Amino acid sequence: MRIDIISIFPEMFEAVLGESIVKRAREKKAVDIRLHDLRDFTRDKHRKVDDRPFGGGSGMVLCAQPLFDAVAKIKGKAKKAKVILLCPQGKTFDQATAKRLAKEKQLIFICGHYEGIDERVRENLADEEISIGDYVLTGGELPAMVVIDAVVRLLPGVLGDKNSLKFESFEGNLLEYPQYTRPADFRGFKTPAVLLSGNHQEIAVWREKEALKRTRQRRPDLLNNKKVNKEKVKNG
Repeated sequence: MRIDIISIFPEMFEAVLGESIVKRAREKKAVDIRLHDLRDFTRDKHRKVDDRPFGGGSGMVLCAQPLFDAVAKIKGKAKKAKVILLCPQGKTFDQATAKRLAKEKQLIFICGHYEGIDERVRENLADEEISIGDYVLTGGELPAMVVIDAVVRLLPGVLGDKNSLKFESFEGNLLEYPQYTRPADFRGFKTPAVLLSGNHQEIAVWREKEALKRTRQRRPDLLNNKKVNKEKVKNG
């Protein structure tokens, strides 16, 4: 996969993209991530990429021209690249969206900033709009990092144990079951005996019930999803 990021603060990404899973994915050539400074695409001699909004109002708005030119240059002949605008008005990001995006060959992220972005970018350039929650951030850089991290870890060969993806939170629309490690008894807080039994069938049943229990307690809305096995919910 190739990921292109358009931002007026591209240096914000280096620490995140150079650590942990994303770093290993880049080293394995599973993903090619490229940063683009939006100011490099403006035709303004002072490298301005924003202007005052028509009709008045506070703040500044990112102009359409540098964004259209940036996407055109990045795409080149690869017309199938998906352009994603990070903004508060977008659809809330979730694991299903991450899985869908992980199947794309190329993603181009536009990081909004200031008061907003020229509406013509939203209407004529972006293929999709994504929000990471119902709150306001300074710009689209942090949301882009969140989406990229969630997507990259799903790419083939990125995680050391591919089976670990099957048992994470939100897989099958359930939260993950509780996890324990050594020591089995820590300050009197003990690991459930079933996990020490060596009986893998009983452990699997326990984990499934605990996942259902935790989901019912913390995110009951997930149990209404069509992807959840209703019989398991009933008996869990």
